[in-house]
Amino acid sequence: MFFQWLKHYMPRSLYGRAALILIVPVVSVQLVVSVAFVQKHLENVTDQMTSTLVRELDVLVGQMGQAGTTQAALERMRPYMAAFQMDVGFVPQADVPQADYLRWYDFSARIARNRIKTELPDTLATIFPDNRSVQIYLESDLGPARFSFSRSLVAVANPHQLIVTMVFFGALMTVIAFLYMRNQLRPITRLADAAQAFGRGRTVPYAPSGATEVRAAGGAFLDMRSRIERQIEQRTLMLSGVSHDLRTPLTRLKLGLAMIDEDEAKPLLRDVDEMQRLLDAFLDFSKGVAEGEPEEVDPLDLVRRIVEDAQRAGGAVELTEASGEGTVMLRSMAIRRAVENLLNNAARYGTRATVSVVLSEKSLRIRVEDDGPGIPTDRRGESIKPFTRLDPARNQDKGSGVGLGLAIVTDVARAHGGILRLGESETLGGLCADIVIAR
Repeated sequence: MFFQWLKHYMPRSLYGRAALILIVPVVSVQLVVSVAFVQKHLENVTDQMTSTLVRELDVLVGQMGQAGTTQAALERMRPYMAAFQMDVGFVPQADVPQADYLRWYDFSARIARNRIKTELPDTLATIFPDNRSVQIYLESDLGPARFSFSRSLVAVANPHQLIVTMVFFGALMTVIAFLYMRNQLRPITRLADAAQAFGRGRTVPYAPSGATEVRAAGGAFLDMRSRIERQIEQRTLMLSGVSHDLRTPLTRLKLGLAMIDEDEAKPLLRDVDEMQRLLDAFLDFSKGVAEGEPEEVDPLDLVRRIVEDAQRAGGAVELTEASGEGTVMLRSMAIRRAVENLLNNAARYGTRATVSVVLSEKSLRIRVEDDGPGIPTDRRGESIKPFTRLDPARNQDKGSGVGLGLAIVTDVARAHGGILRLGESETLGGLCADIVIAR
């Protein structure tokens, strides 16, 4: 459960996870070393230095008590004051601080204060105003005495030097490691960009670089891309050749049928026209998305022109929504063929169709809806396969399809890094087909 919760807050990118792997050990080591240094070294040194000072103060207080008067005590303390580097004086009771003073983050002062009060019960107050001086008020036989001396007598002068140095060099090494790590991750990013571009129908220049494993992955990607491109090229050439070669005998059949009686030739001409339509569909399928290179296209303007062309051709098509602005890298001819295929299906199996296009920051969605019978949910996956005709699902009284319409749309969507989603139209009650392309 804990790891599932933690997973939501972990970085998703490789760079972020590598940075986390780098930072966590460095910070952990610095914290452990800092705590060990403070507890085992700084605390012991401060405690030993304070104990030495306490013994000196005990001697001074005893000498002051033997003097009799404050003036005599001060005269008697003068050699000790010079030897111990202290300033000793007597103050009125009203000038004695009511409480100790030390800053909340002053760890060394807290250790020294506790040691002084433990070994000198007559301590009235301890003052640690800054990092340079200390004042201790003690009760003596001649009244309250103030001892002022350098802080270096009870604590290390610069206890933060080790920690600051450690943090500085830790940060410096982390920055250097970040720069090196970014250079190591750049080949992986380039490989990911090349693979993503190829998935969206674009071929960008790429040469394997980086570590041995990354070079191996890059080489495998190039081999895979070459094989896919050859396969697409061979499929296109094969289907185009077959379609082209069959046009000649079909033309001869038409010429031959034109010379016989019209009533006898009519059913044969219908079969020839059907074969011609099949060849045209095969040719469209063989072209796939090979026509043109990806370019910056305004999808709203493109869809608007497709709808206007369909309306001029007599189709009952309406553009219901066109929102968003900007351009997308598209093969305009392929997108036009895909949308026209969806409109042709809508016209074949229904009476009217609506088109909507929404362009957001993350995706492009082109939706075509009709008022036909639709496609059952359990057969939608089958309907996008080539040469599949769902006779029971669609109305066949208005013409027979080849079974390549939705397959062509699927190929076009996948070539742009998108998908074709089929559902039920909420407004018209028929089929709802969405072409969704990530930006």
